[in-house]
Amino acid sequence: MSFAFRDLRALSPGCFALVMATGIVGVATEHIGLHGIARGLLWLNAGQYLLLWGLTLLRCWRHPRELRADLANHTRAPGFFTMIAATGVLAEQLVLQCQAWRIASGLWGFALLLWVGITYTIFTALMIKANKPPLERGISGNWLLTVVATQAIAVLSAQLAPRFSAGVQDGVTFLALGMWLCGALGYGVWITLIFHRCLFYSFSPRDLSPDYWINMGALAISTLAGSALIGEATQSEVLAALRPFLAGATVLFWAGGTWWIPLLLLLTLWRHGWQRMPLAYDPAYWSAVFPLGMYAASTFDLARVMHLDFLRPVAHTFVYLGLAAWLLTFLGMLHRLVRPQP
Repeated sequence: MSFAFRDLRALSPGCFALVMATGIVGVATEHIGLHGIARGLLWLNAGQYLLLWGLTLLRCWRHPRELRADLANHTRAPGFFTMIAATGVLAEQLVLQCQAWRIASGLWGFALLLWVGITYTIFTALMIKANKPPLERGISGNWLLTVVATQAIAVLSAQLAPRFSAGVQDGVTFLALGMWLCGALGYGVWITLIFHRCLFYSFSPRDLSPDYWINMGALAISTLAGSALIGEATQSEVLAALRPFLAGATVLFWAGGTWWIPLLLLLTLWRHGWQRMPLAYDPAYWSAVFPLGMYAASTFDLARVMHLDFLRPVAHTFVYLGLAAWLLTFLGMLHRLVRPQP
C-alpha cells in the first residue's frame, strides 16, 4: 500500500499489513497492562479495517483489470493474504479486550472464506501462468504471508473452540490443529526458497525490503498458535495426546524466530548504515512492525502455558520495541499522507 489514496488503481493488496501491525501491538500492550493504549489501538484498528475494505471494494469496482493482474503477479499476489491475517488479528483484539465473541466468530467465518478463496485462486493463477519470473525476482519474505494467514486462522480457531457446543468444538479444535500444521509445512517450503535466494543470488540494499522481517514473524505467530493449542489440551483428547509434540514444536518455532532477530538487525544496519539507503517511510515497514509485536505476544503466551516465567522480561522488552516501531511508522505514514505530492 502506498497509502496514496489519490491513486486507487495502485492500491497494494498488502495494505492490510497496517491492520495486522496495529492489532498485534494492541494485543501486546494489553498483556502488560497498558489498557488505555490497547483500547485506543483497538478502535483505531477497527476504523482502519473498515476503511481499507471500503477502498479495496472500490478498487474492485473501478479497476477490476488491475486487481486481476495482481492476483497473478508473483510479487504482489502474496499481499492478499494480509486480508486474512488482519481479520484474524482484529478478532483476537476484540476477544481479548471486549470479550466480543459473536463479532469475533463472524470474523472467523469471514477469514475462513477469505483463506479458501484467496489461497486457491492465487496458487491456481500462478501455476498456470505462462510467463513466470526467475526465482531471484519472484521470491521474497512476502511469500511467508501465506503462513501468517494460515496461522492466524489456527490461533482464532483455538481461541473460539470452547465457545461452541461439544460436537462442534471438537471439529473447530481439529481445524485449528490442521491449520497450525499446514502453516508449519508452508514455512518449511517458503523459507527454503527464500534462504536459497538470499545466499546464492546477488542481494542489493533495495532487495532487502522490510518484509523480510516476516521470516521471524511467521515463526512468532506459529508459536502463538502452538501456545493456544497447548492451552486447549485439557479440553480435547486429541490435543492432550499430542501435548508433548505441541510443546516441543512450539518451543522450536520460538527458538527459530529468536534466531532470526540478530541476523535481521545486522542486515537492516547494513542496508541503512553501511549502504546508506535513506530511512524514509515505506508501507512495507508495517510488515516489520508486525513481527515485533507478534514476537512479544507469542512470548507472553508461551511463558504462560509452559510456565517459563524467565521469558516474561523478554516479552515486555519487545512490547515497547513494537510500540515504538508502530509509532514511528504511523507518524511516517501521516507525514506521507499530508505532504504535497509531486
